[in-house]
Order: sequence, then structure tokens, then C-alpha cells
Amino acid sequence: MDEATRTPIGEALTDLILSMFRVNNLTLIWGDRLVAPYGLTCARWQILGAIVHADRPQPVAWLARDLGANRQNVQRIVNDLYGEGLVEFEPNPHHRRAQLVVLTGKGQQAYDAAIAAYNPRVNAMAGGLSLAEIQTAHRVMMTLRHSLEGEIDAEKHD
Repeated sequence: MDEATRTPIGEALTDLILSMFRVNNLTLIWGDRLVAPYGLTCARWQILGAIVHADRPQPVAWLARDLGANRQNVQRIVNDLYGEGLVEFEPNPHHRRAQLVVLTGKGQQAYDAAIAAYNPRVNAMAGGLSLAEIQTAHRVMMTLRHSLEGEIDAEKHD
């Protein structure tokens, strides 16, 4: 579809999507710099966060699903975290081969240090924005997420 057939709202959404791409890239650069002193990258930090915020220990496939990420990529990062002693594997009583991923004490320390560095930075970054503006942006992002998930799910069934 060319720009001549794009509706004004489609054009506005395209502008938003292009801005999201740029913000995502900048967020990853910013996050990598923020957590580098703790031996982490954004990807590693994200996985540690998924482990911390899960209701119970989960296998890699579930972590990947919760993150909306590729299972193989999450497995590679979990293997790296394991190699550095930040996570360990526990037997899964429901599936012999899909071990559960849990934080080690070292992993919890790295995660906690990253969060301690993050909190003042995110609070400062929020300056100049109202709570309502942030909540509206979040609602828009969640709506786009659900729409994209629906598109991807529909393609799986074609």
C-alpha cells in the first residue's frame, strides 16, 4: 500500500510506529549502558526481570512467551546467564526435559543493583510528563500489542 492509499489515521499510526522503532533502539542503548556495570545487557536484565516477576519458576518456553520473544533467543541468553552463575536450573515436576529457570543469589544481586540504578533514572525521565499522559501512552501501546498479536496469530493459522 502506498502513501496515497493510506488513511490519515493510518498515516498517524505509521508516524507512531516509526517513533516506536526509534524509541525502542534508544531504550536498548540506554538500558545496556545502565546495566553494563552489573554484567548485564538489556536482554539479560529483561530475562532476569521475567524470572523475578513470575508467580513461580518457569521453563524457558514460558519465559519467552511472557516476554513475547523467540524461545531460541531466550534459551541462548538463559544459557549465558547460567554460565555466569546468575541462574540455575531445577527439575520440572511437570516436564522432564523442560527444566525450570531460577535466579541464584548472584543473579538476584545483579537484578537488584540494576533496579537500584534504574529507579532514580526512570523517575527523572518521567519529569515533565503527567501520570495521565503515561497511562494513556500505555493504553495505546497495549492496544497496538494486542492488535499485533492478533495479526501474528492469524498468520500462524493461514
